[in-house]
Amino acid sequence: MTTANLTHDTFASTIAGNSIVLVDFWAAYCRPCHAFAPVYERSARAHPEIVHAKVDTQAEPELAATLGIRSVPTIMAFRDGVLVYSQAGAMPPAVLENLIAQVQALDMSAVRAKIAGRKAAAQRRQPA
Repeated sequence: MTTANLTHDTFASTIAGNSIVLVDFWAAYCRPCHAFAPVYERSARAHPEIVHAKVDTQAEPELAATLGIRSVPTIMAFRDGVLVYSQAGAMPPAVLENLIAQVQALDMSAVRAKIAGRKAAAQRRQPA
């Protein structure tokens, strides 16, 4: 499978409609982005069950700003609609494979419970 280009209009539905989505935020001027692109493409072909998406931050500045992208490349991983990883920097193939394995192995019930616990704690700290 090849990578999918995401826009502001397609981002949310892609995240919501797929079990695992990796997103590469990149820009044409970025040399590390160009170096990482073949690694990401190989991963997309090796893992057709995972959506490998790309967001051109120059073409989609609103989307990049909304998601807090401050440098490129930045890789985000979503599992069942939940952001489970976000970090700037290109990855060697082995590191990307390790990330995919970790995302696939996540216990999403535990992740959701942790998120709910953090939200409850934040609400308790807010003044009435």
